Amino acid sequence: MMFRPAFVLLLSCLLPALPGAQGRPAPDALAKSLQQRYQGVRDFAADFVHSYRGGVLRTQTTERGNVKIKKPGRMRWVYTAPEKKEFVSDGQKVYSYLPQDKQVLVASMPSENQATTPALFLAGKGDIARDFVATYAETAPAGAAAMPPGTTSLKLTPRRSEPEYEYLVVAIDPVTFQIRALTTRDRQGGDSTLTFTNLKENQGISDKEFAFRVPRGVDVITDGTRN
Repeated sequence: MMFRPAFVLLLSCLLPALPGAQGRPAPDALAKSLQQRYQGVRDFAADFVHSYRGGVLRTQTTERGNVKIKKPGRMRWVYTAPEKKEFVSDGQKVYSYLPQDKQVLVASMPSENQATTPALFLAGKGDIARDFVATYAETAPAGAAAMPPGTTSLKLTPRRSEPEYEYLVVAIDPVTFQIRALTTRDRQGGDSTLTFTNLKENQGISDKEFAFRVPRGVDVITDGTRN
């Protein structure tokens, strides 16, 4: 599922061109600026390309879709190609809908003190400066698409050990601090990368966008128990 392992799929970045080291702020200061920037973002929508490369099986996949996020804790990730699937959080529950499997998986939204994944940061939970140790990323992760010139990338290593990933990399515009991409390195050595385009912020997205309706004829599994 999207929080694990699917929602952790929401992480990634790359950096074809980093600004020169001279004059760069300290990475922890940049992480604080990024956190402050996103505290002012109430909602956003974007198209995304999600690629995964590496891991034990040397898997390579590329998927596309669109995302809407509204703080606090509301998300809708719709994958449109090559396979349709949907991951929705209404702020209380997380719904993972897999049409081909005819299943909806339901789990409780992680609490505030458990929110350290990038997906939850985007949804207004967690704190980059508090939860991660920041350094500059000097190489691009496998599977990363080309970023605009000047893109800056931070490597964020969780302060507490996370079972699902080793670290993440966030690619940002160094002037606006808008996130261009997110990457996670998982425990199997794979890189999961989300590249964002057509990103729009503070559009006043309605809460109705995050209401999930269970389709007819599907099995509903709540916290591992079939309903």
